[in-house]
Amino acid sequence: MRFVIQATHGPAPGRFDTRALYPLSAHDEDEPHFHEWSEEAKNELAQSIWKTENVELTTVGIDIGSSTSHLMFARVHLQRKTQLLSSQFVVVKREILWRSPILLTPFLPDYTIDAERLRAFVDEAYRAADLARSDIDSGAVILTGEAIKRTNAQAIAQIFAADAGKFVCASAGHHLECVLAAHGAGATAISRHTHKAVLNVDIGGGTTKFALIANGEIIGTCAAAVGGRLVAQAADGTLARIEDSARHAARALGMELRLGERPAAGDLDRLADALAEIVLGLIERRAPEGLARELLLTEPLAANVQPHLITFTGGVSEYIFGRESATFGDIAQPLAERIVRAFTSGRIAVKMMDPGQGIRATVIGASQFSVQVSGKTIHLSDTADLPVRNVPVVFPSLARHGDFDAESVAASIGAAMQRIDADGSQPIALGIRWHGDPYYVRLRELAEGIAQAVGNGTQLPLILMVDGDIGKLLGHILEHDLRVTRRIISIDGIQLREFDYVDIGEVMQPTGVVPVVIKSLLFPGH
Repeated sequence: MRFVIQATHGPAPGRFDTRALYPLSAHDEDEPHFHEWSEEAKNELAQSIWKTENVELTTVGIDIGSSTSHLMFARVHLQRKTQLLSSQFVVVKREILWRSPILLTPFLPDYTIDAERLRAFVDEAYRAADLARSDIDSGAVILTGEAIKRTNAQAIAQIFAADAGKFVCASAGHHLECVLAAHGAGATAISRHTHKAVLNVDIGGGTTKFALIANGEIIGTCAAAVGGRLVAQAADGTLARIEDSARHAARALGMELRLGERPAAGDLDRLADALAEIVLGLIERRAPEGLARELLLTEPLAANVQPHLITFTGGVSEYIFGRESATFGDIAQPLAERIVRAFTSGRIAVKMMDPGQGIRATVIGASQFSVQVSGKTIHLSDTADLPVRNVPVVFPSLARHGDFDAESVAASIGAAMQRIDADGSQPIALGIRWHGDPYYVRLRELAEGIAQAVGNGTQLPLILMVDGDIGKLLGHILEHDLRVTRRIISIDGIQLREFDYVDIGEVMQPTGVVPVVIKSLLFPGH
């Protein structure tokens, strides 16, 4: 087949003009004519066209928790949506380049994270993967458990300070940990594809997180202070690690655990029995009592949906599914054995399924390529201060059709904020998917619900990200009709999804629009 370009004397409207790339020799006649291209020219043109439609990023996902830490590098291929000449890029392929070994998160004697040892671990990971920091286009750092404490978070932030512009850093409380584990495991994808209810149980070193999923949507989360490394023994059998929840459980069982001493015969077995029973009771949806109630970190699962499948992730799941046999002086293996026994004995009749991620049920990185420009119908308070960076987006479950009800809107926003453990320390963007006509009565009820949920008790800006063209109207009602005193940044015309973070730039004149950089957390299989 010949590769030819038809040359005309002036590009047609909307047609790609190749003369800007490769000048053609002039002819006197007005008839169309053809030129053969060299293989090199063909390849250059093909590459140029490919690059306008495709982007490849190298990204890193780093998970730092109370018990373990690990990271992975991935290559992500994004492709521009072709419908309606969209400028939005979507992920079409993910390739894991390198996974680190699992590190027992290093702590100093005062129980703060040893940042220097953690830094050395990260530096060694780059060397082992044969990557330089300059090779990384974007990344995500997820802090959980002890890592989110202020002193630890500050120390960890220093490790990645030079990459602050590239990295999303998420501090995950109990509810967000549940959500991240479910997505990272692929449990939400399993539920979405099978249309079955799935309960994902993530048993880590210090906590167990539950996420109940229906049709791909997480409808309930719960966490308890039960984990495989609540206690750990040194090589000589003495106790080298005792978490507060383990001490509490031991006392409830009439035992006393002391650092540097050997536990009495059978004590750790009794402890594993009691902790496993808490996990099993929560799976069975029994009302927590006694020790189970005392070790709950959240309210128990409230959603009245029975799962069709149960998936397990986290370090203990490696023993549940037989991928790990080595012991590390802790109670992860005996905890797993008791859980497996409950399934094999028929006590729990729901089918167990291996989602395949195990301890690595986490993000694989972040895409930082998507750039969108807002619509012109945006609202910015006079005191709104742009730019803002790394703002997480949360989507409340709002009515898709019909009228809004202010109280229902407020309740949905409250539930969404709880899902990401919003604590008022950083701005949160409310993602709103708009359907229907922009009647004032609908907008007013929506605005009143937002005002009820977010209030005026903070100096943080109120950021709204709307896909429909109602940003200006909604912002105006909030600021001028409802007298919300917070600085309002109401942006429309932006397409977002759960686990997106946004940077909102300064207003571009004379168009009056703002650029929005979108950083999406990426999960295996999503």
